[in-house]
Amino acid sequence: MPHYNLVMLAVRYTYVLALVVWLGGMLVLSALVAPATVQVLQAADPSGGRTLAGALVGALLARFHYVAYGCGAALLVSLALMRIVGPRPQAFAARVLITAAMLGLALYSGLSVIERVVSARLMMANIGGALVLLFWEARER
Repeated sequence: MPHYNLVMLAVRYTYVLALVVWLGGMLVLSALVAPATVQVLQAADPSGGRTLAGALVGALLARFHYVAYGCGAALLVSLALMRIVGPRPQAFAARVLITAAMLGLALYSGLSVIERVVSARLMMANIGGALVLLFWEARER
């Protein structure tokens, strides 16, 4: 029985850590990094600063997509292991569907050439999904 508890603890910890990294990264990028980058670079160079800021934020998002892919995969694997090893998590099917949708949006955003506005909207959808997953995790015993 102690072995089972350690495995479940490790799996749930991995799930929560992946969710926090993904959600936290999206919030930091969208609420702090992007606006501050635009503000500073546009103030430094009124004619070309906004373009440079867009390029920088785009490069940061491109790198963050790899973090999102890893976190999405970790969430799906953790959910599957929780189902196999222990009692099925509450709203298991909904969690899997939300996580898969979030990963799909991240893949679409990262692998396709889309406008920044569309990419930002996809990120906002993923933030909403992550908040729902975090809510369910907070309710778990």
